[in-house]
Amino acid sequence: MTSRVRHTTIDCTDAYRLAGFWAQVLDGTLAEDDLPGDPEATVTASGGALLFLTVPDAKTVKNRVHLDLEPQDRTRDEEVERLLALGATLVADHRRADGSGWATLADPEGNEFCVERSAAERVG
Repeated sequence: MTSRVRHTTIDCTDAYRLAGFWAQVLDGTLAEDDLPGDPEATVTASGGALLFLTVPDAKTVKNRVHLDLEPQDRTRDEEVERLLALGATLVADHRRADGSGWATLADPEGNEFCVERSAAERVG
């Protein structure tokens, strides 16, 4: 018998607040029993679940693991703009003039993630 990934866990300083950000990013939902101040919060979205745990340690170095997002109903550039409006910050821009590449962003607590081209942009 094998194992499966139940959810990806992200350490943070405010689980509920950061889970709220990612629920908006992924068009997901917070668990019904998650409340402000809780030490953990779960976001369920298509493709999986993210568990946020409040820890006393601040983020100090680059993530060893990160999420790569693929927009479903908009272009990569439109998605980058949407995420910036939600509170993400641009860390590094690897987008190229030919349309390839990606953008590296950080969530409100500094966790890096990437936004790749949509499937439609890869076909064209």
